[in-house]
Amino acid sequence: MTRKPAIDPRSGDVFTWPVRVYYEDTDAGGIVYHANYLHFMERARTEWLRHLGFEQDRLKEQDGLLFAVSRMLVEYLKPARFNDRLEVGVKILRRGRASMQLAQDVTGQGGERLCTATVRIACVDAFSLRPRPIPSVMLKEIDVAD
Repeated sequence: MTRKPAIDPRSGDVFTWPVRVYYEDTDAGGIVYHANYLHFMERARTEWLRHLGFEQDRLKEQDGLLFAVSRMLVEYLKPARFNDRLEVGVKILRRGRASMQLAQDVTGQGGERLCTATVRIACVDAFSLRPRPIPSVMLKEIDVAD
């Protein structure tokens, strides 16, 4: 399998969110438990949307929409440990009418890549959970950030 290139933070189109590894994030050996990388990535996606001006609770209440992960491919490269400072990146790879494909990297100090993922998020109706178009106002903001 060919490894995808790392997100290049110098390109200007990457949103990053800092994360500190807490004891609760680790296993008995003091290593970040694999599922917790998904939590870190979820927080970064939430903060990315917030940075663009979109609060997920308001999107649900006012617009009746949610974003749901429909696919995720994760590669674990190196371990993170208790008390490490990490950066989680979010970059749009492509967007469709009702979904987006994102690249996400978790990096350690010095920019060393620890975990990488390709994530597809779908825009769905909050009640029927069926796909629906991403609102145009949101697409404008996403395109500006891209």
